[in-house]
Amino acid sequence: MSETRRADGDPELMTYRDVQLSPDFSELRRRFRRFVFPMTGLFLAWYFLYVLLADYASGFMSHRVVGNINVALLMGLGQFVSTFAITMIYVHWADKEIDPAAEKLRKLIEGEDK
Repeated sequence: MSETRRADGDPELMTYRDVQLSPDFSELRRRFRRFVFPMTGLFLAWYFLYVLLADYASGFMSHRVVGNINVALLMGLGQFVSTFAITMIYVHWADKEIDPAAEKLRKLIEGEDK
């Protein structure tokens, strides 16, 4: 088992608690939450709007847009589109914002030689 180094250079094993209390980890967690919580809230609001409209506004949802395609079908497909869009946005954001900070933290915990 390899030995890890503390942030202050002490060659003692770094515990999970040390990592959790470190400023770098707190910043990483804060960045993650600032993106994920609002995005999750936005998606859930959009999803519940769809469900509520389907239940209480059936006249609106059954309105034909083109041929046999109605509002409900378009909004349902929009759920899939928004899911994929959120995933792509998250991956792009994480590659740019989270992954470099996580890599820096990993190197700090495991040592620079890995």
